[in-house]
Amino acid sequence: MASMTAAPRRRFARLTAAAGLLVTVVALLLAPASPAAAHAVLSSSSPAASSVVPNAPTEVVLTFSEPVRKVPDKIRVIAPDGSRVDRGEPTFADSVVSIPVDNSAGNGTYLVTYRVISADSHPVSGAFTFSVGAPSEPPVDAGNDSRADPVVSNAVKVSKFVGYAGLLLLVGATLVLALLWPRRLPRTAPARLAWIGLGLVALATVATTLLQVPYTNGGGPFDITGAGLGLVLGSTFGAAHLVRLGLLAAAAVLLRPLFAGSVGRTDLIILGVLGGAALLTWPLAGHPAASPAPAVSVLVDAVHLGSMAVWLGGLVMLVVFLLPRADERELGAILPIWSRWAALAVSALLLAGIVQALIEVATPTALVNTTYGRLVLAKVGLFALVIAVAAYSRHLVRKRIAASRPAPMRRAVWVELAVTAVVLAVTSVLVQTPPARTAGADVAGAESGYFTTTVQSSLYSMQIEMAPAQRGNNSVHFYAYTLDNQPLPIKEWKATVALPSAGIEAIDVPLLPLTDNHATGEINLPSAGEWELRVTARTTEIDQATVTATVSIR
Repeated sequence: MASMTAAPRRRFARLTAAAGLLVTVVALLLAPASPAAAHAVLSSSSPAASSVVPNAPTEVVLTFSEPVRKVPDKIRVIAPDGSRVDRGEPTFADSVVSIPVDNSAGNGTYLVTYRVISADSHPVSGAFTFSVGAPSEPPVDAGNDSRADPVVSNAVKVSKFVGYAGLLLLVGATLVLALLWPRRLPRTAPARLAWIGLGLVALATVATTLLQVPYTNGGGPFDITGAGLGLVLGSTFGAAHLVRLGLLAAAAVLLRPLFAGSVGRTDLIILGVLGGAALLTWPLAGHPAASPAPAVSVLVDAVHLGSMAVWLGGLVMLVVFLLPRADERELGAILPIWSRWAALAVSALLLAGIVQALIEVATPTALVNTTYGRLVLAKVGLFALVIAVAAYSRHLVRKRIAASRPAPMRRAVWVELAVTAVVLAVTSVLVQTPPARTAGADVAGAESGYFTTTVQSSLYSMQIEMAPAQRGNNSVHFYAYTLDNQPLPIKEWKATVALPSAGIEAIDVPLLPLTDNHATGEINLPSAGEWELRVTARTTEIDQATVTATVSIR
């Protein structure tokens, strides 16, 4: 009788799981096609950043390293008087954004601010200036700040951490209950842990989707509008999260009989397929889907995430339930199997991590010179510590000490879990950090190494600019003005650089006059230090003056 009633229930569970899959398929069909890209950066602009052009442009063109999408009203061109001169909607064509501009605002320095969305769902914002005729005091953008709200950015990281934690609880409890759980032990407590894990994943998925609205627009945590939510749900990011929710709903139906101990082999296979598909939604909504090799990156990241969930989830089940409750005979059968699982998961985790790092970091220099690279190094160091503790645990299992004396094993597992909790936190930050392969390419962002100063003599005021103000090749620009800040024609320019502290005597800087009051040059600075830049400008046949500036080169 029981088997007759169980069969219809099982068929109903499978039908419900199929309905969840149907929701997933519909969400996939509604998702827009999106070209591969990742953390797009501004690679060039017209007019160029910090340039001086003779006439005001009729449009400003931004060229990014990858295709980008629009954030409403987040691209502005500000005239020297502080008014907006961008007109109409910008045109987006893959990686090129064209902004119509009213060119009647006159001479001076213009400010361009932008915020766009790269294909990996991360907002990219920045600003740069250019000048018409001659530079002036840069204007200020009085509109909404285009930078990300730190509360929102941190909330996104927290929600991702919660999602990872929920995933390992769900996967660990499900695997152990399906394949390793002793029949004599009750399933209520581990089943409750698995439901908590599923709830955390669902909660994190919803929270991340909602937070993506202000994260995209640069607003506060409660700046969630219907239009903004529609923009998010219409993206690949939103579709991946909808798919995940559908897969979780389908899996929940099959998990109930599993936790009760009455699931069949076919249901386990379906559950495994649902789990594998759900794992793919994480990389599809992040960096891997937008890497130079998206198919490889998505698969590798899913393997990385799944291996993490199997390993850490199994450790939680081991330390919370099996080691305290199973007897010596049961542990003698369970621990060798678990040890092989853990070794396989760690090997897959390590291999997948290496492939990910090779794709996302790209160069040894980026490994140490970028935030992303340093986070990868921190993760590797912590992972090495965990591997050492895991090796000790495996030694206990091989020597058959763990089954008879579970206390040392329990302590080792707690250490593993404590360190891997930090690893998960680092990972939550890592997935929100621009990959090292793109971090150094941003034209606007490169101004962190930009030097500018204004010095005066008895004859003129001189504005000096140098970029990137680092060792190697640098571009210098000189602008001459009268003492009342009017462009001053210069008849002859001369400039030298020296590093007295290193014994480097004055080196001539070849200069090219671009306008009457503007000259530029290129110079190679081989060493770090306080370089002395001397500029001599002759204003008449007999009048000339020299000014000096000190430039810190890193």
